Order: sequence, then structure tokens, then C-alpha cells
Amino acid sequence: MTTKKKKMAHLVIAGAVAGGIALLVFFIMNFGQIGTDDAYVEGRIHIIASKIPGTVKTVNAKDNQIVKAGDLLVEIDPADYELRLAEAKASVDTRKAAFEQAGRDKDRAEALYKEKVFPKERYENALTAFNLAKAQCEAAEAQCGIARRNLEYTQISAPSDGHVARKSVEAGNQIQPAQGLMAVVGNDMWVVANFKETELTHMRPGQKVEIKVDTYPGKVFKGHVDSIQRGTGAKFSMFPPENAAGNFVKVVQRIPVKIVFDENMNEKYPLSIGMSVVPKVKVR
Repeated sequence: MTTKKKKMAHLVIAGAVAGGIALLVFFIMNFGQIGTDDAYVEGRIHIIASKIPGTVKTVNAKDNQIVKAGDLLVEIDPADYELRLAEAKASVDTRKAAFEQAGRDKDRAEALYKEKVFPKERYENALTAFNLAKAQCEAAEAQCGIARRNLEYTQISAPSDGHVARKSVEAGNQIQPAQGLMAVVGNDMWVVANFKETELTHMRPGQKVEIKVDTYPGKVFKGHVDSIQRGTGAKFSMFPPENAAGNFVKVVQRIPVKIVFDENMNEKYPLSIGMSVVPKVKVR
């Protein structure tokens, strides 16, 4: 064998040994781990909407602004609702006066009826008028409560800590109840990983997870399995498959697994809903 051939053989052997070592290291590193790249950051999205119609007076939130629970986001012009509350209060005062008068009339009619001065029919009429005045007074108080609550609804506040997203309202806009004005994305973030059903044999809540986020290459975050959904992703889709139709083809299903971070990500590594991640669950 020539020197050139010997060198070539040595190179081939060295390459095979290096490949074998790399394969062994990869196997050892990944033994007992199950990973997937079908995983994304999820979180809570609070859709901000009004409960009453009206004209937007002020908008105190900007795009992507950090907000705290209770911060005023949108104020609806309260003028009309202040007038309705004043009208409702006046109605309550009127009904209360009528109710008090009906009470006095009832007491007087009852006393005269017992003395056999009033006939029974007249006493019953006074009693009916008293009950009617009482019901009208209660209805007026209820309407006043509704007017007061509607006035409170002119102040729309943040339901939780988070960031403003998808703001679509400006001062002067006419809005309707249930109309989406913006969203507040909460600070609580987690990962939903869609594992194959064949990979869940030994997966259990509490198992440790290594998480890589595409946004932060080279960084490995720690987490754990929180829960496993009791249903495949297909079953919760808008059009779940109908396997009894006669054209059944077996497909490996994927099941969402909720993975929670063990550290506060918002301080150094802020996350956004929808970010791609690669989790590896240590099942052994």
C-alpha cells in the first residue's frame, strides 16, 4: 500500500471514529428526552371592550404601552350618563314621596276600617295603592342603580398587568357595546408544545423541560410540564375530522402540552405570544 493510500485510509478511519463519537455524544445527550419544534409561546389576551355605547372622550393607552391592573385606558363622554343618573335620582325622590303618602293613606284607611267607618273595598283600594307605590319606588331605585353603574362604565380600566396590543380606538370615535377597542396581553407566559401521541407514553406533569426560544439563540431556559390536554388538537379545531365517513386514514395525532417557565422571563428575556420555541422534556 502506497503512502498516499495509507494517509487516505487513516483519514477515513479517523472520520469514522469522530462520527461515531459524535453520534454517541448526541445519543447520551438526548437519551430520555423528547423534543418538538411544534411549540409556541402562549399567554392571556384580555380584549378590552365597552359595556355601553357612547363617544370616546380620551384614550390614555398607547401601542405596546406597559399598563397595570386598574389603569384607566379609555374614557367615554359621561355627560349623557350623568343626566340620566340625575333623572333617575329625581324619579326615586318622587316615587319615595308617593310611597310615603300611600303608606299614610293605608294606615288611615286601616284604622277607619277597623272602626267600621270605611268600607272594606275602600280599605283594599288603599292597600293596593300602597303596594303599587312600593313597587314603583323599588323599580325607580333599580333604574337609578343601572344609571349609576352605566356612569361607572364610562371609565374602562385595564383588567390585569401587561402590554397594550391591537389598539383600534381614538378620541372622538363612536363605539358600541362589545366592540373591541384594544387588547391587553398579560405578563403570564407559558409554552404550548404539540407532541405526537406516541411520545406521551412516559410524559407526566412535573417533569423538567429544557426550552430554547428562537429569539434568544444559545440560551436554554428551565421549565416543567404543567399539564397535558385531554384531547387532540384536531378534536378542538373548527372542523374536527369525521372518521366514520368511510375514508379513514390513520394519522398520528398531536396533543398540546402546557409547559411553564421556572423563572421570570419578563425581566431579562421578554416574550411575545406566538414566538417559536423548542422544548425538550426529560421523561427518564
